[in-house]
Amino acid sequence: MNKIQILVAEDDAPVRNLISTILKAHDYHFMTAASGEEAVMNAASHNPDVMLLDLGLPDIDGVEVIRRIRTWSNMPIIVISARSEDSDKIDALDAGADDYLTKPFSVDELLARIRVTQRRLALMQSPNGEDSVYQNGQLRIDFVSGCAYIDEEELHLTPIEYRLLCLLARNTGRVLTHKYILQNVWGSSFENDVNTLRVFMAMLRKKLGSGPNGPQYIQTHIGIGYRMIKVQ
Repeated sequence: MNKIQILVAEDDAPVRNLISTILKAHDYHFMTAASGEEAVMNAASHNPDVMLLDLGLPDIDGVEVIRRIRTWSNMPIIVISARSEDSDKIDALDAGADDYLTKPFSVDELLARIRVTQRRLALMQSPNGEDSVYQNGQLRIDFVSGCAYIDEEELHLTPIEYRLLCLLARNTGRVLTHKYILQNVWGSSFENDVNTLRVFMAMLRKKLGSGPNGPQYIQTHIGIGYRMIKVQ
């Protein structure tokens, strides 16, 4: 199962060696980079399946690495960083990161994130034949093409945002708990991930255009979770 190639971009040698040891113990193929420029070069030269990226690289910031790679690749990028402020997470996610793991991290949590990404890659390579189209007010999701639209204008969603939207859409009218969403989108239900979920939901709402005069597609149930509302 563990035949994907993982690029580890981390300048801190002990952390890089720890991640390498974890990946090797679980039979993952991997390569490493100790700088941003080396990470970009390896991504372009070797076309890895997944990237584990530290933001505090010595030459160029990890957010800039994400921006550069996103000019040609949709490779899943999991940020692993000591930066824990929401603003840091938003910057990385806005640049195109798929996931954000805060240091110090547990081995089990890192492996869970990788497994979710791995399953996602497998589904992308072997489509399940789903051919339905979801319509809710001006929101339309084409599950086959993997695109979402508001009033026939395509939404530019990150992979995480798209998965969140699809999960909510497939459960319209049902309140999904934080734990349920985290397990189905990230593969984990760690309490500190709830803040990351809130950041993603805020970004998704903004892209859906849910303003004071527009339709409110996503309803927050404080302390519980979220629900997709059926818009007439």
